[in-house]
Amino acid sequence: MVWLRLWAFLHIVAIVTLDSEIKRREELFLRSLGFSSKPDPVSPPPVPSILWRIFNQRMGGSVQKKKPDLCFVEEFNVPGSVIRVFPDQGRFVLPYSDNSHLTQCLEKRLFFNISAIEKEERVTMGQLELRFTQNTYYGRVFDLRLYRTLQITLKGMGRNKMSRKLLVAQTFRLLHKSLFFNLTDVCQSWRDPLKNLGLVLEIFPIKEGSWLSTPKDECKDFQTFLYTSLMMVTLNPMQCKRPRRKRSYSKLPFTASNICKKRRLYVEFKDVGWQNWVIAPRGYMANYCYGECPYPLTEILNGSNHAILQTLVHSIEPDDIPLPCCVPTKMSPISMLFYDNNDNVVLRHYENMAVDECGCR
Repeated sequence: MVWLRLWAFLHIVAIVTLDSEIKRREELFLRSLGFSSKPDPVSPPPVPSILWRIFNQRMGGSVQKKKPDLCFVEEFNVPGSVIRVFPDQGRFVLPYSDNSHLTQCLEKRLFFNISAIEKEERVTMGQLELRFTQNTYYGRVFDLRLYRTLQITLKGMGRNKMSRKLLVAQTFRLLHKSLFFNLTDVCQSWRDPLKNLGLVLEIFPIKEGSWLSTPKDECKDFQTFLYTSLMMVTLNPMQCKRPRRKRSYSKLPFTASNICKKRRLYVEFKDVGWQNWVIAPRGYMANYCYGECPYPLTEILNGSNHAILQTLVHSIEPDDIPLPCCVPTKMSPISMLFYDNNDNVVLRHYENMAVDECGCR
């Protein structure tokens, strides 16, 4: 009876130890991908259509087409390995008005928390999107002003010309589509958190035809159909180093099952508990290397000069010198669409995620 209890206790200890080790390895892997912890989206935003389009183009290229450069975003013609979409976390401000009419339809302070960008990343593009959903102002003309906030002003002190800088001034006809503004320079300076004080968006009515003024009830719904977001493209130099040229080997048919070669391994993110934050793909062919590296090493085993010498010495001193190991010799990247630790939608390129070729090393 005592031995049975001891066995049960040791069994529980072994399970707890194994679970702790698995959790530790998962944390290390997530950290290598740039996460502080496993993301747990609470209220994830919808994925922008542009990110779906870029992801599908990267994943669905035909055999005849050139393999996409995952460190260059062709859609924007800029270098980049990470694309993030930051939702606006700002607030609306009560517009100026006289007794019966508004002189301003909308004023909003825009703020984007870009702290998720890693220190080594270089900002190559920043684009603000103003998206107007279905509304009652279709086709009407408005005046738009976009400012960068340079200083924080206290409530009730009025506007200070030195506190903000005009970035955009234009008129637009309100249709069911988006307006885009290039804010690359602004986003680059925002890498310093002290300089990220946000933006100010103002929209004014324009006298056109019989619509000479803007009654208060005409503008009351303006806030409900405006959606603002910031897309930033960054390049991580550590992920986008040019690979060194490796010597090529002719691919000869070989059927021995115990010889070092690539084996199929499909990783489904649901199986590792990542389905809540990985949007796409649902899984991918990761593969792995397994098999023996016997003496003499043939060309099909893709052995290095060191591995060839090691097998030679092993044949002389088998008890002291082990055979070379079967390891990946060529790996390829994948693109992942996911929610990060701040619930931002991210499209990111990750190197060395899939095994393409194996060899003895």
